[in-house]
Amino acid sequence: MTHTLLRSAALLLAGLSTVACSQQAPQDASAGSDQTAPAAAYFQPTEVGVQDGGVQVIPITTPKGTFNVWTKRFGNNPKMKLLLLNGGPGATHEYFECMENFLPKEGIEFIYYDQLGCGNSDNPQDTSMWSLPRYVEEVEQVRKALNLNKDNFYLLGHSWGGILAAEYAFKYQQHLKGLIISNMMMSCPDYGKYADQVLAKQMKPEVLAEIRQIEARKDFQNPRYMQLLEPNFYAQHVCRVVPNPEPVTRSMSKLNASLYVTMQGPSEFGISGKLTTWNRVPDLPKLAVPVLSIGGKHDTMDPEHMRMVAQKVQNGTALICPEGSHMSMYDDQQTYMNGLTKFILGVNRGEKKVQL
Repeated sequence: MTHTLLRSAALLLAGLSTVACSQQAPQDASAGSDQTAPAAAYFQPTEVGVQDGGVQVIPITTPKGTFNVWTKRFGNNPKMKLLLLNGGPGATHEYFECMENFLPKEGIEFIYYDQLGCGNSDNPQDTSMWSLPRYVEEVEQVRKALNLNKDNFYLLGHSWGGILAAEYAFKYQQHLKGLIISNMMMSCPDYGKYADQVLAKQMKPEVLAEIRQIEARKDFQNPRYMQLLEPNFYAQHVCRVVPNPEPVTRSMSKLNASLYVTMQGPSEFGISGKLTTWNRVPDLPKLAVPVLSIGGKHDTMDPEHMRMVAQKVQNGTALICPEGSHMSMYDDQQTYMNGLTKFILGVNRGEKKVQL
């Protein structure tokens, strides 16, 4: 995988901000009338013995043997525990660090988690293990190890993580308290059509023609490919603010290119990897757990599709960020975080369909 391709995959998840996110001060955790954990309780360590900052390395059983995945708990709230599934595929938990500026003051505990092959977790370097069903079982093993259950377990998946979160819910929604699908359509064929029939037509004809010529030759390592896509596609639909905040740069510098290309394909301009035919739209009515479907007006994903997801599930809420793209958590940050926290707090109060 060339440096150029790594940059392209990096921009997939490069939610951009003018200021890098930093850890929220402990006193802010006392804010918010709906929170159930006072500041002292929220930041109280729960480990026994030597304290390690909430890190828990979890052994995962797979058909190819046992591997370790890395998790880290931030905060402590027995009723609201949010597990974060990064996108890419192949990025790391680190681009979620912006959550530290918003969730603690609402008393929402959240858990960083590097999926197998990502970040601090083991990397088997075996493309046969880059499999959606296997990742679903990995999440279930993580849930059990962290003692997450229907009374406290919220699952947020962004981009590829949204596919994984949805697929997990179709099999294991009885363990969930709430589900957040962030910036991901529930049909990869529809994602491809949206890129081809809507977003591509917004490009200058001569730019699109040159991109298609490179794709026809499968010359994806050609630097010209990203030179064309970055200003004409990524800057419009993946991230709309520059420069990258430090957590995003750090996360993307560790991207697993093998995982990304195997599952997604060479770029965000459509899809051509293992996920190409994935489609769960017909099954959406089976989801009874409260669902928040997040999209951005300028997203690589169709915002109307994300709105439709909320309509088809039994207890859905839509959040379409008017200034957001694929990384709405950065380029429409206040809208994204306000909606996310309101949803979690609403479900915590017993609401099934939360009004944002």
